[in-house]
Amino acid sequence: MTEKNTSRFGKVAVLFGGKSAEREVSLKSGAAVLAALRRAGVDAHAFDPASNDIHELKEQGYDRVFIALHGRYGEDGTVQGALELMGIPYTGSGVMASALGMDKWRSKLVWSAAGLPIPKYQMLQANFDAATVVRELGLPLFVKPACEGSSVGISKVKTVEGLATAYAEAVQHDSLVIAESFVGGGEYTAAILGDTALPVIRIIPANEFYDFDAKYLSDDTRYLCPCGLSVEQEAEMQALAKQAFALIGGQGWGRVDFLMSTDGKPYVLEANTSPGMTDHSLVPMAARNAGISFEQLVVQVLELAEINK
Repeated sequence: MTEKNTSRFGKVAVLFGGKSAEREVSLKSGAAVLAALRRAGVDAHAFDPASNDIHELKEQGYDRVFIALHGRYGEDGTVQGALELMGIPYTGSGVMASALGMDKWRSKLVWSAAGLPIPKYQMLQANFDAATVVRELGLPLFVKPACEGSSVGISKVKTVEGLATAYAEAVQHDSLVIAESFVGGGEYTAAILGDTALPVIRIIPANEFYDFDAKYLSDDTRYLCPCGLSVEQEAEMQALAKQAFALIGGQGWGRVDFLMSTDGKPYVLEANTSPGMTDHSLVPMAARNAGISFEQLVVQVLELAEINK
């Protein structure tokens, strides 16, 4: 796309950094997006809400915003609501979908009500009985904060005794904590771009599970795209991804993560409404497999900001 074509976007702010636990990841995502937009001829500028008042976007005459924030205050509907009040188009999902996507518990409630397959889970209160939780969910299991991303605060629990330690770690990040059954047939993800589900990626982490290090620091995590599923299995997962994303009100672009059971059944794990755009990130990887360059991807995402939320 030429500079002449991209000039219609006007002055574009790339929001990255922010105040969440995922700030460092967001800085990498935003830098990559900013550079790609500029290469495509977009009049794009860096904007960090941690050091700039969000209202400056209106005062400085920005026409459109590319949200490359992750986690709280950027991915949870907060920034989206502020931008709507200012009347500035922005990338990704609206307020409700952003809030639901960030909240692993409430998104599970929506998917469960619609009959989508999800792993068994329980909400943990401070006075939970570890033996009861293990009896219901089995071992190993995962404990995670309900409203964090990038595997912040997540633990794999292998013993009854380990549950209390895992809860203590998770509750530091969020008062809502989930315990979730282990599903051991593999980890997959399907990116959404507009009305299309991109090729599915299988994730084979170098670590015991796909934790923060495996996502952003390790060069040993393996990503398979093509994912190794049959054509029918991949199509089923892509359809599930689109359904799960639509059920929470997702728009523009995003990613839906899955666990596969050992007998080949996919389970919807969580949705990400502001996916990472780093050199380790999954959406750019899926886009490349579909013949979409990084520059083309960011421009397409920016184009989708025209959609009214």
